[in-house]
Amino acid sequence: MDADLKRLEDKISKLISLCTSLREENVQLRDDLSQAQQNSKTLKSNMLLASEKLEILLETIPAETASLTAATPLGTDPL
Repeated sequence: MDADLKRLEDKISKLISLCTSLREENVQLRDDLSQAQQNSKTLKSNMLLASEKLEILLETIPAETASLTAATPLGTDPL
């Protein structure tokens, strides 16, 4: 009977240790997830800003090309 109780005590001890370890890992994983989500938000914001800047640049390119073409006589290099 004492041996059975000792084995049960050992198993419970291991279970408690495993639960503690899993709780600590869970906390770390939640922190990692939170950081990854924040990084994702920042990257999305940066991508949106870069996209907007590129759109603005793309809108100005045809206007500049058209004005160079109109101001340059045929057969000459605008640059």
